[in-house]
Amino acid sequence: MASMIVQKGTGVVVRGGYVSLAPVLSVRCLSTGTTRRTRESSPAAALLTGQNRHRSPSSALLANSSRQVRFYSSLPNSATKMAGNAKLLHENLWDQDPELMDLIRKEKKRQTRGLEMIASENFTSLSVLQCLSSCLHNKYSEGLPGQRYYGGNEFIDEIELLAQKRALEAYRLDPEQWGCNVQPYSGSPANFAVYTALIEPHGRIMGLDLPDGGHLTHGFMTQTKKISATSIFFESMPYKVDPVTGLIDYDKMEETARLFKPKVIIAGISCYSRCLDYKRFREIANQNGAYLFADMAHISGLVAAGIIPSPFEYADVVSTTTHKTLRGPRAGVIFFRKGVRSVKANGEKVMYDLESRVNQAVFPGLQGGPHNHAIAGIATCMLQAKTPEFRAYQEQVVRNARALCDGLLEKGYSVATGGTDVHLVLVDLRPVGITGARAEYILEEISIACNKNTVPGDKSALNPSGIRLGTPALTTRGLVEKDMARVVDYIDRGLSLSKEIAAVSGPKLIDFKRVIHEDATFSAKVQSLRKEVEQYSEQFPLPGYEEF
Repeated sequence: MASMIVQKGTGVVVRGGYVSLAPVLSVRCLSTGTTRRTRESSPAAALLTGQNRHRSPSSALLANSSRQVRFYSSLPNSATKMAGNAKLLHENLWDQDPELMDLIRKEKKRQTRGLEMIASENFTSLSVLQCLSSCLHNKYSEGLPGQRYYGGNEFIDEIELLAQKRALEAYRLDPEQWGCNVQPYSGSPANFAVYTALIEPHGRIMGLDLPDGGHLTHGFMTQTKKISATSIFFESMPYKVDPVTGLIDYDKMEETARLFKPKVIIAGISCYSRCLDYKRFREIANQNGAYLFADMAHISGLVAAGIIPSPFEYADVVSTTTHKTLRGPRAGVIFFRKGVRSVKANGEKVMYDLESRVNQAVFPGLQGGPHNHAIAGIATCMLQAKTPEFRAYQEQVVRNARALCDGLLEKGYSVATGGTDVHLVLVDLRPVGITGARAEYILEEISIACNKNTVPGDKSALNPSGIRLGTPALTTRGLVEKDMARVVDYIDRGLSLSKEIAAVSGPKLIDFKRVIHEDATFSAKVQSLRKEVEQYSEQFPLPGYEEF
């Protein structure tokens, strides 16, 4: 085995046959007398010596990796064999996997040039992205802080506790009355963990029907098939909106709950543009001895900013994703009440026992090791959520949504519920004779991303009559009310073009798509509008890394 010394105190480079590709200033091989050097002023050397600390590590490695690989390739015995492994570990993505890097760059270009209007999407901050690409990815930490099944979690524990603390602070919660679990991988696993904690298999849950604005994980099923696992493993009964007003029919929900006797009532939405009446939900839950579970995934940023009613005053359990209006990493959080749940007639206090039940449902019930890099991202996004700048952003999200709604109404479009209180608008396209699928496709062709969506009265979620439009991502990029007028114009022109194309293509979506690409006149119109949208969109910066 060749022995190495580092002449400027950077540490042993080869030990026990393992080769590190860490850059050094001067390394001498004692068996051969050969000395290899890197320039002291090189970025890689600067990383070791404390110079240039703020330079991107990837830039430093890019400048030195090829030189170091040549050096380690010259080493004798097993060290030589490890040189290739060192290259795998330290080579930049764009050098090692240019095919994948090209796709990532294309996606970055699409996001930059297009108008992202999917209500559940947002552009997260650079600090969150840095958490997600940090060394925290490397660590296994099954269990809770102080109760891990692996060693080496001293700092992981501190990070998770910090995320919990900041999450409670972001929603102004008393830690004596509320706790939280920040380990769920995303919103859907978080919701399933809540049901697992609160009720037994085949226990009864009641949520807003998917075609009326609910979510798959609120127990969605059709008349012929149970779709979501939440309807397979639990007994589900939906409540609905009034087909005329588009508003939740609380009286009918109360009547249905009295007959169904759910153990969990879900106050949550995926596509509903009005604030929920949590007080009424609480009253209905109390009438049936049910837990009130609020899924605030879509609106959690608005709640943190204090600009819409909070579910925490009335709910027993609250879940959220962290990547929608909250603008953090793709992850989930469960909040649960602590302390006294109720007082019996004889004065005896009934205490909440949700902390242990929720924690055990998440792990070991449904998950293994938590994603520590995502938990760090939760910590930093919750820190952001406490700032005045974040509140100003959320206020602008709602102002933009209302400006978008008003603009569409002025153009003659029908909007479910007649307006919006939150970050999204649901457009009913039945009056103009356009299907949701065609609208989604033509808007994507002109670089506006949205999603087809059911509207009140739709019979099938597979063939919806509307589109859902959201403003969080556009607002992150800096668009304000006056820009919504331009966005409305682009949407209107795209939808008007879809009517022209449908008149030629006939009723089938496949023929609609074919005509767009094969008819020279329509293709030219689409490309012209697309270019206009992209030139407009490119004015507004994206947060994150410049290239990817």
